[in-house]
Amino acid sequence: MRVTLSDEARRLVALFEDETGVAARDCLVDDEFDRVVFVVPAGEMGQAIGPDGRHVKRMEDRLDRDVELVEHADRPEGFVANALAPAAVYNVTVSENGDRVAYAEVDAADRGVAIGTDGRTIGRARELARRHFDLDDVELT
Repeated sequence: MRVTLSDEARRLVALFEDETGVAARDCLVDDEFDRVVFVVPAGEMGQAIGPDGRHVKRMEDRLDRDVELVEHADRPEGFVANALAPAAVYNVTVSENGDRVAYAEVDAADRGVAIGTDGRTIGRARELARRHFDLDDVELT
């Protein structure tokens, strides 16, 4: 599925690449929670974060917003698990009975982490899963 970026998102992706040396695959500007979410290619999360988190911290300072990173995956199950991080996700299944819904099995102790404050984490997972894999919803089990 092809993701379309706004002009602002394209500008932020270019800034992210200049700062980290990693070409982000997507950028989600979330004004509601004053954050920017970058989707980084699989295997490049360490480089994107930088030593001791320096790259993320510099981006946050430059943007005056929280910066979150999600590692891309080739399959929707892996992508949803990555988008719910740092929650411990045991299994993700995608149901295609009418709507395409990803059901994520999350450790009971991490349920709150998977939801996030005011639903931030699950909301991020839902929006990114819709953009990248045309999923209608992400639900926790």
